[in-house]
Amino acid sequence: MSQSRLSTAIQDGQLSLPAGRVKLMRPPATYDVTALPRDAIMIDHGFYPDYRAWQNAAYPQADGRAATAIVVVPRAKKLARAMIHDACATADLVIVDGQKTDGVDGLYKDCRKRLGNLPTVTKGHGRLFWFDASDAFADWAAPQATKGPHGYYNLPGVFSDGAVDKGSALLTDCLPPKLPKRMADLGAGWGYLAGGILARQGVQSLDLIEAEKLSLACARLNVTDPRVAFHWADATAFEANPAYDGIVMNPPFHTTRAADHGLGRAFIQAAARLLTPQGKLWMVANRHLPYEGTLAESFRNVDMIADNGAFKVFRATKPQR
Repeated sequence: MSQSRLSTAIQDGQLSLPAGRVKLMRPPATYDVTALPRDAIMIDHGFYPDYRAWQNAAYPQADGRAATAIVVVPRAKKLARAMIHDACATADLVIVDGQKTDGVDGLYKDCRKRLGNLPTVTKGHGRLFWFDASDAFADWAAPQATKGPHGYYNLPGVFSDGAVDKGSALLTDCLPPKLPKRMADLGAGWGYLAGGILARQGVQSLDLIEAEKLSLACARLNVTDPRVAFHWADATAFEANPAYDGIVMNPPFHTTRAADHGLGRAFIQAAARLLTPQGKLWMVANRHLPYEGTLAESFRNVDMIADNGAFKVFRATKPQR
């Protein structure tokens, strides 16, 4: 198996880690840690499925300072910069590792402008570089959640942070005047759908289930209705007791830049599992996504209730387990 950039840099003698703890920041569950001392690794993560995978592998969550911080570059540039700022504040050596498609080359150039030439390894369509912690990135600190043009609180790294998602807006318009008593929003994001759900008659409780901690933090600011409970969790593995009477969702179809239709299908299957036998699902999806088969397998009754050429909205009832 091909070595990762991190393993290559360490095993080739280009990178020497100081003694002490190693903090991995937002590593995917498949991130290669074979070149790191097992007992030194701790994980700093905001995406629940990856957090849970590292937890199940018995890696502790990060606390306090570390000798080394490894920033695994996310897709959002402002979030990546904030992670570098935090790494400098909590570690002695900062390593940045990421794919070109996620903007690592731009980060490398920005860091070089502030620090000068930096050692680097390029491999596997990505780059790894490192430097001693510096106060040169003080202006890269994470901003406070602020209201965007759409009037909702958002943070860098949150889905649809600059505008209301058009699919979610269509789904909200399609909700009936009255909804079931016990409701859930799977993949709730920063809470836009919650407003439409809570405005309907009949709703007594609403669970917002979201895997990204940053999104959930924004949802807590955007949704202050006492009927709402917030859950940092993987919606596809979530357990509810009692089951829900109704679910509304705009499921994600990627966790990286590549589309993953299986993720949306897993949301549909989770919705069927989480609903009562008479439960109802309202769901929006991009027009091109092939979810009809999974809906038919998971529910006895499925109707497309809207199609605007870009998005389609489904209403499904009587889940089949």
